[in-house]
Amino acid sequence: MARPTRSDDWGFPRWRSYGAKSREAANVRLCDREGCDLPGDRPAPKAPNSPERWYFCEAHAADYNKNWDYFANLGTGEAADRERAERAQANGFRSSAHWSWGGPGDGTRSREEMRALDVLELESDAGFDEIKAAHRRLAKENHPDLKQGDKAAADAFQKIQAAYEVLRKAEERRAASS
Repeated sequence: MARPTRSDDWGFPRWRSYGAKSREAANVRLCDREGCDLPGDRPAPKAPNSPERWYFCEAHAADYNKNWDYFANLGTGEAADRERAERAQANGFRSSAHWSWGGPGDGTRSREEMRALDVLELESDAGFDEIKAAHRRLAKENHPDLKQGDKAAADAFQKIQAAYEVLRKAEERRAASS
């Protein structure tokens, strides 16, 4: 009588593949934007209230949704009702801010802006007037002309200048979009 052989996939490392048995290439849908060869894994509606979808890569989906008006062809009352319903569904994210699950800030500032605020020794909700005052104060303290030969002060001054530029450009973008 022949003795059964032991399987090779009983421990670590597993010598046999996991999951699918075939090693064939998987079909990947490409982005619907002309000339893009990235995977199109982000659906976007072709028209309001239409089941048909475009499939874009991340960059083209963001570009497509940039000017999308979710409240087009709705009256003011209908638009307010829809906005209220969508905010009610998203309140879980807002309530998590109490426990700081979402990270610092209220979500209106980018990660670069938050780092720049840390360099300027400011809180995440600081206004632009506070940013300007902190920049002036720290720039005066660390200016290379006042502290000649101090390498640490020169490095700090460069960081302060870069942080202020990040915040100034973000403020200009906000003012332009308003």
